[in-house]
Amino acid sequence: MSKKKLNIVFLIAGSEPLGSAGMQADIKAVTACGGYAACALTGIVDEDTQRVKSVTPLPVDLVVSQADSFLGDVGAQCIKTGVLPTAEIIEGVAGVLKRYSEPKKVIDPVIVDSKGKQLVCDSSINAYKEKLFSLATLITPNRREAEVLLGHKIDDVESDVKELGKWGCSVIIKSIEEEGGMLSDVLYNAKTGNIRVFRKKRIATNNVNGTGDSFSSAIATYLAKGYELEEAVEKGEEFIGKAIALGAEYEFGHGYGPVHPCFMEDKATHERIYN
Repeated sequence: MSKKKLNIVFLIAGSEPLGSAGMQADIKAVTACGGYAACALTGIVDEDTQRVKSVTPLPVDLVVSQADSFLGDVGAQCIKTGVLPTAEIIEGVAGVLKRYSEPKKVIDPVIVDSKGKQLVCDSSINAYKEKLFSLATLITPNRREAEVLLGHKIDDVESDVKELGKWGCSVIIKSIEEEGGMLSDVLYNAKTGNIRVFRKKRIATNNVNGTGDSFSSAIATYLAKGYELEEAVEKGEEFIGKAIALGAEYEFGHGYGPVHPCFMEDKATHERIYN
């Protein structure tokens, strides 16, 4: 009798003390969506709920060795990146993604904070463009990150999302503000050329730290489980919507708190998330 296989998402991400973003948020989201999370650590972020205080990168050789240790032995169905603090780490990670070409790859370009402050230097942004995006199945910038990558404000979102797909990757631009308190996520499928818009009502809460990490990790998990891109994004949207709604019910610190990925409150919900 053959043994079962895990739906593995290998995370290449940073650690932070709040448990609401970075590797910690990634692991929670992957687990909640029915995957198995493993991780190579890229750096240590010191932050509270109000601001990022510092980002300390780990040595590139150590980041790469962690990834090789897991992927060369166990393997994964999807690789997802989070914070990559330096251009050298981005280049090292690009080498890893080239060596392990079979897994799908979700690149979350963590380049600005929630207030739009740039977290990485220009050389890192260039390294994303020149080394990493061409290896991605999907990149997941939020609106502010997309504008940094584009070099201009989003004007025509359908044109802009296609422009970000020029490296051959699919793209979802997250959290574009619309009238009437609505937000939209705009997905460009590089394989089909299709554009889909996911609209949702903004939830009034400060507990949105790690939203992008959790959302991209959910998508990565459904890709690891064998879903096609658009269906994986649909399921990721359902997941993050419920995680934000539940997180809004809690008090956490004095600034931006976490979403709540563990909303499987009954058997029916549990079965829907895991199937």
